[in-house]
Amino acid sequence: MRKLNLLLIVFLLFVKNNFAQQLTQTVRGTIADKQSTIEDVPVGRRTFKISFLGYRESFVTVIVTSGKEVVLNIDLEQSVVTANTVIIVAEKQKDKSNNQLATVSCRSFTIEETSRYAGSIGDPSRMAANYAGVSGANDSRNDIVIRGNSPSGLLWRLNGVEIPNPNHFGSLGSTGGPISMLNNNVLDKSDFMTGAFPAEYGNALAGVFDLQMRSGNNEKNEFLAQVGFNGFELGAEGPLNKKNGSSYIVNYRYSTLGVFSALGLNFGTGAAVPKYQDVSFKIDLPTQKAGKFSVFGMGGISYIEVLDKDVDSTKENLYDDPIRDDGYFGNNMGVIGLTHTYFFNNNTYSKLNLSASTSGQNYKIDTLRAGDDIAIPVYRNKSDQQKYIADFSINKKFSARNFVKVGVAATNIQFNYSDSTIDNGAWRTITQFKGNASLLRGYLNWQHRFNDKLTLNSGLHSQVYSYNNSYSIEPRLGLKWELKEGQALSIATGLHSQQQPYYVYYIKTLLANNSYAETNKDLDFTRSWHVVTAYDRTVGKDFRIKAEAYYQYLFDVPVEQRATSFSLLNEGADFGIREVDSLVNDGTGINYGLELTLEKFYSRGYYFLLTGSLFESTYKGSDGKERSTAFNGNFVFNVLGGKEWTIRKKNVIAVNVKTNYSGGKRYIPVDIEKSSLTGETEYDEENAFEKRRKDYFRADVKFSYRINRKKTTHEVALDINNIFDTQNIWSEQYSQKTGTVIKEYQLGFLPIPMYKLTF
Repeated sequence: MRKLNLLLIVFLLFVKNNFAQQLTQTVRGTIADKQSTIEDVPVGRRTFKISFLGYRESFVTVIVTSGKEVVLNIDLEQSVVTANTVIIVAEKQKDKSNNQLATVSCRSFTIEETSRYAGSIGDPSRMAANYAGVSGANDSRNDIVIRGNSPSGLLWRLNGVEIPNPNHFGSLGSTGGPISMLNNNVLDKSDFMTGAFPAEYGNALAGVFDLQMRSGNNEKNEFLAQVGFNGFELGAEGPLNKKNGSSYIVNYRYSTLGVFSALGLNFGTGAAVPKYQDVSFKIDLPTQKAGKFSVFGMGGISYIEVLDKDVDSTKENLYDDPIRDDGYFGNNMGVIGLTHTYFFNNNTYSKLNLSASTSGQNYKIDTLRAGDDIAIPVYRNKSDQQKYIADFSINKKFSARNFVKVGVAATNIQFNYSDSTIDNGAWRTITQFKGNASLLRGYLNWQHRFNDKLTLNSGLHSQVYSYNNSYSIEPRLGLKWELKEGQALSIATGLHSQQQPYYVYYIKTLLANNSYAETNKDLDFTRSWHVVTAYDRTVGKDFRIKAEAYYQYLFDVPVEQRATSFSLLNEGADFGIREVDSLVNDGTGINYGLELTLEKFYSRGYYFLLTGSLFESTYKGSDGKERSTAFNGNFVFNVLGGKEWTIRKKNVIAVNVKTNYSGGKRYIPVDIEKSSLTGETEYDEENAFEKRRKDYFRADVKFSYRINRKKTTHEVALDINNIFDTQNIWSEQYSQKTGTVIKEYQLGFLPIPMYKLTF
């Protein structure tokens, strides 16, 4: 890219002349490889507009505190006209994605939003549940349900690298969990996509979390200490070598839930106390001639013992069921990556991503014998998988009108799946597999800008799975027409495909001769067509209206060979996937709906966000009957907002509120007659998902106070989840003791304190 000439004039003079008596901080960063620094910026929430004649303006909102500098990294999109001046001024926030190739259904978010929204507790997944098209309605987990799709259809990426499920107590085959490993103190502006995404994203049906980690301060050392729901936390960042601009950032967390439990706070695990810890880091190593190198990583371990002998069975327990069992559950996840970015010239650069990741689980369940509570083994699971990924892309800007990104990616997966259960008094192997396979992907994105009003994004994605030679060729197409300033009409369509959860391929079938066969080995990809239209309008400088309509047709969905209601589309929102064998790709599904967003970006001390989604999500199993999917809640409405007051020109009091009202969870009714015969919870599969539970409602409020001292910043907050203590139903189980169906409820009133210190 061309060298940009920075002129920091109007804003800098305004700051120096009007805020010299306030506490201030430095805001600096990189714009197209040019360094810029603004000194004496007053503390508080500040939004910057970065504009360059010949480039499209960019906006970024940050919280400026006295405790640490703000370091920004900004890319500008070239306009059809060119010139040579950059101006940085204070301005209102606009909603733009990092990925310029995304036509529709893409929303960027910042760490400031994850920490601001009530009920999010610093978790990007829980924050994203406020966006149109997304439903959560689950207090115990942060699964993301996008437009009626299973959460397993979500792709997680970190710094351009695919990563495993980044949640504590997450299981193989799922993408959510009770507690996020992602640390919002190290995240940068990131993208969240809900459909018809560009060709560089593959092996996903529902959506993409494209996360970025920020760089550490390359001029001064800074530190952080924090305690809250996510754990005791320590962080540090600073320069490795001030001359070449290299830097580091690292954060470590350790569980605080044991402390909250001792204080009498209940978070849905009964007497069991979850234990976990995680770490995140990034090292940036720029060079003069060899490009920029970055090394990054994150990982965590988690463990919980759910012991019925220690639990009052009359109390809610979202990790267990009424059957008296002792459960021991351990999970781990880790990823490390290397990114190399090299500029061949002003218009061409390459990016190489190398990564290695691991995820695993170790589960043990014992049934307690009636009368004496002696533990009898019933289930064992020790499974893990490793991924080694190489992803290389070249980005070429031929002109202001034409931009091309082409890339290839190779993934090697190594498996070790092993689980077994007691069946008729003897151990039966469910899965026993150790081996490896490869997934090869290629993609091409081409953006053609006919003019500053009309942009075409087209692409092609292809992937091949070596284990059974499944392959897919997926065209993508998007068109955006800016009717006039502040108004845009867009449409995008494309084919998307996804592997089955790796575990599914290796489920064994017991044959008549007592041997086993892998009857799921030849499963093909599940595929879907996305069609999305969008209308986006900004009113004034800080108000936005957005409407999207979508249709998604899913096919080649795994269902059972015999006629049943089962479909893999309904799996992925729990602590595991059912062991179902003899699957074939004969199922289908349809998702369609309408979404509306009304948003006032933060300005004049307040903001609000209103989102509404009306949708229908259906599927057909092998019995040919059309049913609602497990995720067909039909509607989701969110209202949230917040207000800040500045005190003594340096301290800030903030109040944020959120309410969610959505359709109740679909369920399979309990078959009481069959359950009474077996003594366990049995379900009426014939009437699967015909009914919804009572509609879900929850209101959260967050109070915070930020104190800026000369060289430190203190922040205290109280996030009150479910402030009205609404009793939302979680599940229904058969009670052998009473012979009736009993209900388990989600979390009730839960106050979460937080303290943060930066210096």
